[in-house]
Amino acid sequence: MSAAGPTVPRVSVVTGGALGIGGAVSRRLAGLGDLVILNDIDAAAAEKTAAEITESGGRVITVIGDVVEDRTVAALTEAVAVRGRVDVLVNNVGDFRPASRDFLHSRPDQWQRLYELNLLHVLKVTHALLPTMVEQRSGSIVNNSTVEAFRGIPANAAYSGYNAGVSAFTKSLAVETGQYGVRVNAIAPDLADTPQTPHDAMLRGRDPELLRSWIPLGRFGHVNDYASVVAFLASDEARFVTGHTVPVDGGTLAASGWYAREDRKGWTNMPNHP
Repeated sequence: MSAAGPTVPRVSVVTGGALGIGGAVSRRLAGLGDLVILNDIDAAAAEKTAAEITESGGRVITVIGDVVEDRTVAALTEAVAVRGRVDVLVNNVGDFRPASRDFLHSRPDQWQRLYELNLLHVLKVTHALLPTMVEQRSGSIVNNSTVEAFRGIPANAAYSGYNAGVSAFTKSLAVETGQYGVRVNAIAPDLADTPQTPHDAMLRGRDPELLRSWIPLGRFGHVNDYASVVAFLASDEARFVTGHTVPVDGGTLAASGWYAREDRKGWTNMPNHP
């Protein structure tokens, strides 16, 4: 009996893969043995995360650049072509900034940037890498949406709308690509303690004991909470799961709403009183 040959590692692409949820996803997939192609606009952060992965025995290469730009998408495509396959694509990039106080005072240039950051690049990167998955008759795509795609969020109408598009795209593409063995899912995070949305800034002096009154699980999400769900959706354990957006929110989507502030200065989804 001949010995089995070496296992070929999965090739996983993670956009915005240096910090926050993306950084946790990059580390988690590398820890599972994947070769991670890590894209980020922040070169220093990307190299730091790549160094940590390498020091932990993982495999990673970096593709530096703004993923909304065609040249960055081309560089990701080339990195995949060199390796001859792509097994996992995590379209992680997204941002609620630039923000305005309400839609009435927002500007078309803000809408355009939010469109590029939250929806357009998802279409571009997926369109570029999907042919490889179709050819190999396998692959898993995991998009990053938001719980705000499923509930109203004041001052962020465009952001919410584009992420609703991400979840709709996820469902529709899953229907198209199932015949090729390609699954498409998404996560919908809320209240992640990351550099983009730090715990202290979100609380703004509120009593942390109030967390349990609007987050059923009583805490903000850790980046590894989100990375774990991404890793599951990308794995063979989720082989019969496709077309879904999974809320990863501690229960906020089930329990919470937005409330007009008592001082009439905007809105909050965080209680100010016990």
